[in-house]
Amino acid sequence: MKVTFQQTEKLLKGAQEFQQFAFAMLLTSLRERYAHDSSQATIQNCMDEINAFLTKYQAVMAEDFAVIKSM
Repeated sequence: MKVTFQQTEKLLKGAQEFQQFAFAMLLTSLRERYAHDSSQATIQNCMDEINAFLTKYQAVMAEDFAVIKSM
C-alpha cells in the first residue's frame, strides 16, 4: 500500500491513533516537522518516508492499514 499526497496531509494534520508503536512514533516526528514547515516539499518528503516504512513493515501493519485506507 502506498499513501497518497492527500492521505499524507490528513495523517500529518490528524490525531489518529495507530496500533503499531513504531509507526505512531514516525508520525509524531513527521507531524513536528510539518508543524515547523507545512510546504508541499515537506509533505512530499513525509509521504516518501511513510511509504518506505509501510513497504518495509507491511506484515505488521495490517490493523493500521484499515485506518489509513479510510482516509
